Amino acid sequence: MKEKYIKIKNLSVSKKLVSFINNELLPGTNVSKERFWSGFNKCIHELSPKNKKLLETREKIQKIIDTWHKDNQGKKLNLKKYTEFLKKISYLKKSGPNFKIKTKNLDKEISSICGPQLVCPVSNARFLLNAANARWVSLYDSLYGTDIIPETHGALKGKTYNPIRGKKVIEHARNLLDKYVPLKEGSWKYLSKIPEVKNNKINLRLKNPNQFVGYKKKTNKLSSLLFVNNNLHIDILFDQSGNMEINNPEGNQDKLKIHDIILESAISTICDHEDSVAAVDAEDKILGYKNWLGLMRGNLKSEFVKKGKKNIRRLNSDRNYISKKGKKIKLHGRSLLLNRNVGHLMTNPAILLKDGSECPEGILDAFITSLASIHDFKRKGNSRVNSIYIVKPKMHGPEECAFTNLIFEKVEKVLNLKKYQILCGIMDEERRTSVNLKECIRALKNRVFFINTGFLDRTGDEIHTSMEVGPMIFKGDMKSSKWISAYENNNVDIGIACGFSGKAQIGKGMWAMPDLMADMIKQKINHPLAGANCAWVPSPTAAALHALHYHEVNVFDKQKKLSKRKPAKLNNLLTIPVANKPNWSIEEITKELKNNAQGILGYVVRWVDQSVGCSKVPDINGVGLMEDRATCRISSQHIANWLFHGICSKKHVLEIMKKMAKVVDSQNLKDQSMKGQAPYQTMSGNFDKSIAFKAACELVFHGRSQPSGYTEPILHINRLLKKN
Repeated sequence: MKEKYIKIKNLSVSKKLVSFINNELLPGTNVSKERFWSGFNKCIHELSPKNKKLLETREKIQKIIDTWHKDNQGKKLNLKKYTEFLKKISYLKKSGPNFKIKTKNLDKEISSICGPQLVCPVSNARFLLNAANARWVSLYDSLYGTDIIPETHGALKGKTYNPIRGKKVIEHARNLLDKYVPLKEGSWKYLSKIPEVKNNKINLRLKNPNQFVGYKKKTNKLSSLLFVNNNLHIDILFDQSGNMEINNPEGNQDKLKIHDIILESAISTICDHEDSVAAVDAEDKILGYKNWLGLMRGNLKSEFVKKGKKNIRRLNSDRNYISKKGKKIKLHGRSLLLNRNVGHLMTNPAILLKDGSECPEGILDAFITSLASIHDFKRKGNSRVNSIYIVKPKMHGPEECAFTNLIFEKVEKVLNLKKYQILCGIMDEERRTSVNLKECIRALKNRVFFINTGFLDRTGDEIHTSMEVGPMIFKGDMKSSKWISAYENNNVDIGIACGFSGKAQIGKGMWAMPDLMADMIKQKINHPLAGANCAWVPSPTAAALHALHYHEVNVFDKQKKLSKRKPAKLNNLLTIPVANKPNWSIEEITKELKNNAQGILGYVVRWVDQSVGCSKVPDINGVGLMEDRATCRISSQHIANWLFHGICSKKHVLEIMKKMAKVVDSQNLKDQSMKGQAPYQTMSGNFDKSIAFKAACELVFHGRSQPSGYTEPILHINRLLKKN
């Protein structure tokens, strides 16, 4: 449907957006309608030309790089000459003097607690509430419901509680207690009596008595023991009600009557307006903005039916305990909520400027999400120091970081905020940012609270930037390529050198296989071992299990050791992952194309037809992978690169796209998670009319000409076609 606009100042604003801002967002902020609209009108017309110029610079630099590679085609890449060239065109900036970030007013979840970080689409209220409430997650449920506990020797999950599996959960949990809250003598497995707390003292002899933090009692009986390890809490719940047969079969098996063990899990959550949502107009943007406002007001709720029963989900309350000194203590009940705005590229028809052009979406996000955050200042349900946390993605180099700083300065003035009250997370996911990371941080040194690596977007940009060089190696081989390890290490090295340790977050990327938790436990410990304060997980369950890694590794100690290593080499960071004289068989090429095509189609059909921005899409081996725009970017760029260099033909790719469309259709028709969405429309048998199929093909066949290889322009156009 077409937008209906209202004229305000020099702006044409969607009627729905005006109603939301004036009637829901502004009341209670002490920002008047006149101040907001006058300030926004002035700022957006000042900032939009700067935004446009930065995007033109991206294109200009890319064309110069393409020309250089064409001129040097057939020659082995000389890294010295390549580096000199990148410096000459200002792609590679001169590194300035050493410095430390000056960010102030950081919540302890950012500065002093290391742990998992969730990323959640802001358009889905139920998911948002689940993520916010994932600060505290059941260890028993997380073990029982995943492949951490093998379904062998009768330990099947089943539809009803299985005491054999329950016993294994209890045994596993006891082993974890021995590891992270060890007794001075003996084991948690062999305790025969429920611990007692008298006069605020516990009768357990702990190896480290300082781990005991507090407790709860119910009807004068112990109901909870609270411990801490590496700044993360472990809450052991006891059920001494005497009615455990009905309420708690797990506890009924347990001589200590432990009802559950609750782990402090998702320390922070990114509420995402970007890669995991499909927002193309005012209607879509308002949905995300309303949900964020509900989180900031603390009144967001979601009603849903599960197993025939109506449920209402709300934000959890804080957790109250009695300390070992006999005083009341309160622990934050929810994950610290961060807001990921969109980058500098896209515009949105929700607001038109005086020349009729669409409003830059990232600037709109900055104003609206910051304004909504003001509602939290009195209640302090999120930030206890009244800071606004905005994660900014897809910035290319220091100039774009400086532009983000300018946007936030303008927002602060219009909304009567303090200087540097809006803090910024830098997504180190574009090549021009990672090779200039120190200078990017310098541009935001008074605001930066977070840097992280994003393998998928970074790989997509790696392919697009060096498209002319030659065919890229297999997508699965990228993780073992030279530039990747240098990129991952460089992010940590620069963060530590700039004073992040004990002050700001250094993050790592997503575990994309939500069903493979046993594999995650084995592999994702590498993130804290690499010096990361936080790393992304796809679910509350994954957050609880990944939290165990932060009990295992003291990240701040690790960062001290890493500060003494030799920094990552720029030459390695600039090494292009091009295949050296590829001699792949047709079978190998076809398999790689099928895997890429399946991921693209599985994601795009839900994005375009269902407005779903993040999906669990099976890969060619049937493993469910969390797909978002970043995964779509790397897959489409990879095929575009192989097409350009003749590894495959357009005819071959189109045949594979049609074959895999049938596979995706079959998967989606069986997928129960599609319920509640509009009826699924198949792509196969309807290739000429399927907007989703055409969009997927455009991403591949026009991938080389897309700005930085991004998928957003094509996806947005086709989603608007579908909606209208």
